[in-house]
Amino acid sequence: MNSARPFSSFCPVLAGFALLLSSLLPARAETPFRPPAVPLLVNDPYLSVWSEADHLTDDVTRHWTQHEFPLVSLIRIDDKSYRLMGIEPGGDPAFPQTSVQVTPTRSIYQFDDGHVHATLTFMTAMLPGDLDVLARPLSYLAWEVRSVDGASHHVALYDSTSALLSVNTPHEGVTWARQTTGDLAVLKVGAARQTLLQPEGDDTRINWGYLYAAAPSAQAAGAIGSSGDLIWAFDQQGRLPAQDDTRMPRSAGDDEPVLAFAFDLGNVGKEAVSRHLIVAYDELSQIRFAGRELPPYWRRQGATPETLLQSAEKDYASLTERCAAFDSDLTADLTRVGGARYAQLCALAYRQCLAGCGLAADAAGKPLLFTKENSSNGDIATVDVIYPMVPMLLALSPVLAKASVVPVLAYAASSRWKFPNAPHDLGHYPVATASGAAGEAMPVEESANLILICDAIAKADGNADFSGPWWPQLTQWAFYLEQYGLDPEEQLCTDDFMGHLAHNSNLSVKAILALAAYGDLCGMRGDAANAKRYADLARADAVHWIQSSADGDHSNLAFDKPGTWSQKYNLAWDRILGLNVFPPEAARKEVAHSRAVMQKYGVPLDSRTLEAKTDWAVWNASLAESQGDFEALTTPIYEFFNATDTRLPFADLYPTNKLKGSGFRARPVIGGIFIEMMTDPALWKKWTAAADGNHITGWAPFPAS
Repeated sequence: MNSARPFSSFCPVLAGFALLLSSLLPARAETPFRPPAVPLLVNDPYLSVWSEADHLTDDVTRHWTQHEFPLVSLIRIDDKSYRLMGIEPGGDPAFPQTSVQVTPTRSIYQFDDGHVHATLTFMTAMLPGDLDVLARPLSYLAWEVRSVDGASHHVALYDSTSALLSVNTPHEGVTWARQTTGDLAVLKVGAARQTLLQPEGDDTRINWGYLYAAAPSAQAAGAIGSSGDLIWAFDQQGRLPAQDDTRMPRSAGDDEPVLAFAFDLGNVGKEAVSRHLIVAYDELSQIRFAGRELPPYWRRQGATPETLLQSAEKDYASLTERCAAFDSDLTADLTRVGGARYAQLCALAYRQCLAGCGLAADAAGKPLLFTKENSSNGDIATVDVIYPMVPMLLALSPVLAKASVVPVLAYAASSRWKFPNAPHDLGHYPVATASGAAGEAMPVEESANLILICDAIAKADGNADFSGPWWPQLTQWAFYLEQYGLDPEEQLCTDDFMGHLAHNSNLSVKAILALAAYGDLCGMRGDAANAKRYADLARADAVHWIQSSADGDHSNLAFDKPGTWSQKYNLAWDRILGLNVFPPEAARKEVAHSRAVMQKYGVPLDSRTLEAKTDWAVWNASLAESQGDFEALTTPIYEFFNATDTRLPFADLYPTNKLKGSGFRARPVIGGIFIEMMTDPALWKKWTAAADGNHITGWAPFPAS
């Protein structure tokens, strides 16, 4: 340690003058956040299109798997064309992009060449208080154009959506059609040979259902044809051909067919002129669950693509206002509890989290939210993916938290599941076989996860009614944890990429808190005796844990491994759920040690690695009692993603010592970073109250085939 005394101790007058001078100077503006990838059309694991570049014109837009999913937008000003989005055509210059801003529901690009200013906004109205709107499988693209040089300019816009969005591989054939739906001109394309809900797994895209692009017919002219031909026609004439291409079916990658619209704005002055269109995807069937095909939630009451598009168009103006208000309110609250940089990370995580899932309807028309384990093995409804994701749902839409665990709870209560511990997953997305096999066994992990989630749901609801149908399973899992949770045998935990580990002290924390959470549920159900029994048991186990894990100024990775350490992110629930099992000093010690071992870009997961799990790192930071400590632990995360040259959707695994790294990406687990919202009881109550309209009960039983 440097023992030199600070300059201010030698010259207090100069130091005081410097402090006074700095207080009089204007604060330095925060440099705008540069996302590693910007969400554009982000609705579910299939309709998931991103820009992985600084400028929207630097690269082709891509699916989260990095396969090309081209979206193109051009602006024609006084008979000269410029690119707003995409790299085609190569002969057109890029219109100068001045900024990009990502909010929870929107990505907003600004362009300006000194003569004309253009704004291109991508909006997905994932409003947590309106499940019907959130479930719509569509996004809006909106342009706003105005003159900034005092002159009037003739402006036209072009937009195209590639048929590649509707197939798994470019060589698959597609067919297309156009129709009129109310006041909308509608174009659609889909695979010529559809394999419903196949292929399943991770690095896959969709080849069933239909991709739609729709725009007000009074404002737009549409055409379906080769991307190169339609761009050439717009470049040369400012309009599209009157006839659609008829060479179908043909491969989506063969003379790439696109759904295109052109908007003639006429002469544009200082008053802004706006246009918009809708891109939607009808998957026909969302999920196969135990042999039964489940419809998308938006289709549960007989809605069709035509009614979907008409409703979306009718609601466009009001949704624009509602999304702006939601973004502003949520960002303000996130900033208040965690700082501006934390709020920006949450804004980037919001749509990605929901878009890592498929929202289906059960036989009773109730929502079922199925997670996809993107960029690892494509598992569906993985409990240790639901667990890190669930803070965002609990904070903003408890009904979606319920919808995410109902499939697993129903499966565990069925005759198919024969094990004393909770399941790990239900199959591979989008097919939830629920086969009865043990799968990737994480017995302590998953049993504790589901108990903790059910207690958190009860806290949000103010009662334990939700867990009633599955109470025998929760009781069985509590008994299992009582036997095996305090000192877990060698097994996997959610950090399975680190391998098996015995005597895992962080896993023990989870088991102890799950026992306390079960006791909490007992108390809410009127069972005072078991409420006391499990609370006492958890506190006794916590005393044992403190002794067994003690390793100087921190706790160890495993009880039998001195000189090691790990983040104890599972401790977060002790305060959030009001369990008060561990002494406050346990969390304080973890925060202090985390600050001591922190690398340039954050705190590694444990002493075996320099990799960090983004979700767990924020859970770990949420143990802090002061916002200063929380921001000290989370700011390096912001700095990594603001500067990394690995351009992928928000990763939840990254290196803490360098700016390169891929890791897991586009996964719903990133919703876990919202956990800091839940440490503020008043804030949590505010947002769950706003979602009261989503109060849903009475899910259908397990769909035995």
